[in-house]
Amino acid sequence: MKVADFDYHLPEELIAQYPAPIRDSSRLIVLERNTGALEHTTFSHIVSYLKAGDALVLNDTRVIPARLLGRKAVTGGRVEILLLREEKEGWEVLLKPLARLEVGAEILLGKGEFSGKIVEKREGGRGVIEFSYGGNLREKLERYGLTPLPPYIRRESNPRDRKRYQTVYAREEGSVAAPTAGLHFTEELLDRIEEKGVAIVPITLHTGWGTFQPIRSEEVEGHRMDPEFYVVSETSASTINRVRERGGRIISIGTSTARALETVAEKNGEVRAGRGETDLFIYPGYRFKVVDLLLTNFHLPGSTPLMLVSAFARWELILRAYQEAIEKNYRFYSYGDAMLIL
Repeated sequence: MKVADFDYHLPEELIAQYPAPIRDSSRLIVLERNTGALEHTTFSHIVSYLKAGDALVLNDTRVIPARLLGRKAVTGGRVEILLLREEKEGWEVLLKPLARLEVGAEILLGKGEFSGKIVEKREGGRGVIEFSYGGNLREKLERYGLTPLPPYIRRESNPRDRKRYQTVYAREEGSVAAPTAGLHFTEELLDRIEEKGVAIVPITLHTGWGTFQPIRSEEVEGHRMDPEFYVVSETSASTINRVRERGGRIISIGTSTARALETVAEKNGEVRAGRGETDLFIYPGYRFKVVDLLLTNFHLPGSTPLMLVSAFARWELILRAYQEAIEKNYRFYSYGDAMLIL
């Protein structure tokens, strides 16, 4: 299977640079995967597609202000750091400009009251930094860190992004990218969903920068996902299993949620509690064990999230839905509109 097979043309003006003024005012295209039927509505009407006894499974990860701007201690040259994941030796990061940075180089951050030393350089623009600071690193990030917007949002992040590039139910800190299908929900909409008799079930998967990285192999099967940390609690697992036993449907809010659910699902669809790292790569040919409905945003050509939704519904149906969304000027990617696949 070729990565190029998952290509499509998107006019650049349809890449959303800012979020919708009101979260649930986004547009929603609904795809019935058995018949291929398409409907167009507003996100706030998603309630009408849900049934009492269903379970809405949300990724409650919280995006950290992981982008830092610093300067070399010796020359004063600008350095940009994106935190990826904490390791024993320090933090794995993306560094710009990596080619001009040497192991041992010191980078001053904030107003100079904390710093980082490069202890390792890796491929793909990555490295490892050991931070030195007084107090708490999280406090430093909250004060000096910037929201790590995706590379296709071609503007600097602003204070509004700190709140808007975050779901209303974000709880567990650890992501550098938002689970964007969840950005459309408001607290009031979630209340309406619960009032209908739908269980709201949180799980956690900390989304990494790999979700934006292009697949470098020609063959889909040659790609390897970056490991991402997940947690599925005993309470959430038992709720999902109880809903399934009673004939309810499991609605996954986003591809990150789907990957976490499928990671902890047995062949019969029973979900087990657990925590760990997953590098599960879902592409056409995969048989879903637990997810019945999938809510998702519109994804980049040739990307791993696009391949996941193409596994959930046939690629030709996804492509037709995307083409219709383009014709009707839907907004694409992280701050864009959404699609519900039934």
